[in-house]
Amino acid sequence: QVKFLESGGGSVQAGGSLRLSCRTPSYFVSGNCIAWFRQPPGKEREAVAGIRLDNSSPYYADSMKGRATISRDNAAYTVWLQMDALIPQDTGVYYCAAGPARRCLMLEPSSFNYWGQGTQVTVSS
Repeated sequence: QVKFLESGGGSVQAGGSLRLSCRTPSYFVSGNCIAWFRQPPGKEREAVAGIRLDNSSPYYADSMKGRATISRDNAAYTVWLQMDALIPQDTGVYYCAAGPARRCLMLEPSSFNYWGQGTQVTVSS
């Protein structure tokens, strides 16, 4: 069973920041895309950001452009998601997922094979 170690979720007020981390198994290296998705209450899972592990190219959902930064440390098998200027609409369960590198282009949840358990992010107004 593939296990991701997600951390960094919590409760913040609007305008605040959070930094999520996802530690992946060591075999997720070059050739993969590691992405963050979220599921707001009562809504479907949606993309937040992704990063290719081979060249560190980042990809962002329109809703997060300018407010999120995704980065990775291959040696530590860890991907971080820095989120700033958070708004209540950012509330949801945030999931780390892995898929083939080309999946970073579209960030469709159905294209990702491996998923973490999720971490809750709550932004209050």
